[in-house]
Amino acid sequence: MGFFGSVLGILGFAIGIPIGLVVGFFVFVYSQPSHEEYPPARPLVETSITLLLDLLPDIPLWMKNPDYERVDWFNRFLSYMWPYLDKAICEIIKSSAQPIFADYIGTFCIESIEFETLSLGSLPPTVHGNAGVKFYETNEKELLFEPSVKWAGNPNIVLVVKLMSLRIKVQLVDLQIFAIMRVALKPLLPTFPCFGAVVVSLMEKPHVDFGLKVLGGDLMSIPGLYRYVQETIKRQVSSMYHWPQVLEIPILDASTASVKKPVGLLHVNIIRARNLLKKDLLGTSDPYVKLSLTGEKLPAKKTTIKKRNLNPEWNEHFKLIVKDPTSQVLQLEVFDWDKVGGHDRLGMQMIPLKKINPGEKKVFNLDLIKNSNIVMDVPEKKQRGRLELDLRYVPFRDESLKYRNDVQDEKSSEDDDEFLSNAGLLSVAIQSAKDVEGKKKYTNPYALVLFRGEKKRTKMLRKTRDPRWNEEFQFTLEEPPLKESIRVEVMSKGTGFHFRSKEELGHVDINLDDVVANGRINQKYHLINSRNGVIHVEIRWTTG
Repeated sequence: MGFFGSVLGILGFAIGIPIGLVVGFFVFVYSQPSHEEYPPARPLVETSITLLLDLLPDIPLWMKNPDYERVDWFNRFLSYMWPYLDKAICEIIKSSAQPIFADYIGTFCIESIEFETLSLGSLPPTVHGNAGVKFYETNEKELLFEPSVKWAGNPNIVLVVKLMSLRIKVQLVDLQIFAIMRVALKPLLPTFPCFGAVVVSLMEKPHVDFGLKVLGGDLMSIPGLYRYVQETIKRQVSSMYHWPQVLEIPILDASTASVKKPVGLLHVNIIRARNLLKKDLLGTSDPYVKLSLTGEKLPAKKTTIKKRNLNPEWNEHFKLIVKDPTSQVLQLEVFDWDKVGGHDRLGMQMIPLKKINPGEKKVFNLDLIKNSNIVMDVPEKKQRGRLELDLRYVPFRDESLKYRNDVQDEKSSEDDDEFLSNAGLLSVAIQSAKDVEGKKKYTNPYALVLFRGEKKRTKMLRKTRDPRWNEEFQFTLEEPPLKESIRVEVMSKGTGFHFRSKEELGHVDINLDDVVANGRINQKYHLINSRNGVIHVEIRWTTG
């Protein structure tokens, strides 16, 4: 029976497997699934109010509010960067703590204070994922957001205090921090990493919890001390960094981050030239003067051309924008105009602005030289003639008042009025636009600034309804632009086969009275003849 039983078992196994697979296949295909174990899915709107209220606290803010963004990517970024951030932050803590420790040395018999171990541990802080990060849109050149930060870290911080030849170790353990911060990256700059500083402030008192071990014992276990230390830390931190108090962390060097702004006007009067070189075949020249300031990308200004004249009289007045009177140089070049080919340079000269006192009119009678490489003490063999001009540097009102306070120069009221002229600089910054629409599917927007017959234009951006130009234009004016307005038009230019077609996407007329009164406006305006278009414009008036 044993042999026959084994054979029959093998035959049953060999026959039963195929039959079972076939039967199972048909049962799986033709049987109806049963959902009795799982409730049927229903839309969320059909759920009862009570159940919705129970679910609402568990729904992340980035799902409920469009102002909040997910932060999973940022927490992952922090986890990868934390070993390097740990070392960098610890170096900042050491350098910042040294002068604080130095104040206590010599008092209370303290001989020295130093870190024996300083590490923030392997656990990085995280931005609360359920809360997300809230971003704010402002008119200023800044990126503003509010993260909710949690940190249950495992730092290894041991401080050694040498007191009367005794070494006392103080260890920080079980550190936990919860804070809601406002972080601003500003000002935004065209220099990498594109912002000058990180400005941090606390929106409420932070929660800080930790333990202190001194000589092996937990100092926080002393009754009443724990609550006292907690409240003291919250109060001290809040007094220093609670909004509107801020902690500013510079990122770029001040000289690199600062964008130089105009500080005054240089009035240049080109009077005449004498005994210029003969460049034409008839023994004459057709001179004109080209003048510019170093460090500027603006096109050079030019006088009129005096035909066939070696002793021309111009008496033409120019105004140049000054940004740094201590380092900028006025460059003067005299050319002979030619109808065909390049113009021949008859001579040149350079005048450092630091030679001119603010408000003082100074006359120059200069010998022209071939180029700036010639040493001024060595006279040139070839006489190139002389150029006569007068200069007057007029600082803008704030700068001139600062200068007069520094030198403590007492002037009469008439001198003050002359020193502080009504001339000024009107700066128009076209920042961005939003929801500009045209007749075609795509728009290629650019902006036009129209003022007193002048027209200035931004670059064209392709295929966008939300352009960001960030371009600034300047107008030098003799008088404040009272009862005047400036027009900004948003246009779209066709490309390809329609490159000649232009379309106006909207415009706005801005009254300049408020700019003169307040010195600056920074607003967003709804575009006229546009359904939803908005443009962001900043205008400044700086008087001289």
